[in-house]
Amino acid sequence: MPRVVVCTWGLDRGALPPGVEEALTLGRGLAEALGAELVLLALGDLPADAQALAARHGARAVERAADPRLAAGEPDALVEALAQCCRASAPRALLFAQTFDARLVAPRLAGRLGAPIVMNVADASLENGRLVVTALAYGGDTRAVYEVAGEGMAILGVSTTAVRAQSAASATTPPLTEVAVQLDAVPERVRIVARAEAKGPRLEDAGIIVSGGRGLGAREHYALIEQLAEALGGLAGASRPIVDDGWVDASRQVGLTGHITRPSLYVAVGISGASQHMAGCSAAKTLVAINSDADAAIFKHARFGIVGDCKQILPELIRAARERRSGGG
Repeated sequence: MPRVVVCTWGLDRGALPPGVEEALTLGRGLAEALGAELVLLALGDLPADAQALAARHGARAVERAADPRLAAGEPDALVEALAQCCRASAPRALLFAQTFDARLVAPRLAGRLGAPIVMNVADASLENGRLVVTALAYGGDTRAVYEVAGEGMAILGVSTTAVRAQSAASATTPPLTEVAVQLDAVPERVRIVARAEAKGPRLEDAGIIVSGGRGLGAREHYALIEQLAEALGGLAGASRPIVDDGWVDASRQVGLTGHITRPSLYVAVGISGASQHMAGCSAAKTLVAINSDADAAIFKHARFGIVGDCKQILPELIRAARERRSGGG
């Protein structure tokens, strides 16, 4: 029976990394179209609730390769382990949630196996017997449709902001199978000297985000972003230009090369609305834009917009938010 495999590795605060459920949702639809079984493949550690999560999204099997090097997330080891797994089981499609690490591993795997690869995938289906893949282009401004030739394995990097996780209609707990891989002879060409560690709340988990851009005018005005975020009970974010300029740390960056977020409320202050930034916040339920340029692209995406000087508008919003939180309004 053909297989559609969703691959993941590493743990995020003891759970599977974000994006796995969205990748399983897209994979389930593709598996149904192909008459294939959906499989969750984990490299390294596997949380206790992994089988339950896989069942919830229609996976028929959970497989794990448990070599210690995979738990460490070493890229050369991950690529080789995946190559061995793919050669052994020949899946019709291998899906990744498109994280930073997956952008590194997936293209290398495709090159090693000579397999076609499409990144930024928003949908995949079968049309006239051929695999047709829809992918985001230009940071999400438009979509491109690809027809994947041949009947061999295709590798798909799923843009999880373009897919909404949905549970399967029925669920049966899938069996867990250990998969053997041989990694003793695989050299790791890049050594991690110091691993970055995120502490405290994360932008990916925030329900409210207030982000600032170059429209703030100067580094010191970013304090207004932080104050409004605090008053609303959210987190402060930033566009790439002010991160590049050194106004704020890269951990605050929202966008294609930063954090991909899904807040209930996203307030974009002094941000033009470039496609690279919108890729990181377009999944927000409500987007509010504040910009002095009435023609800024951000207003095309916003549900609510304010045209004006953010340095005059922000203090009023901060005051109103603080009064509301204190019960004064």
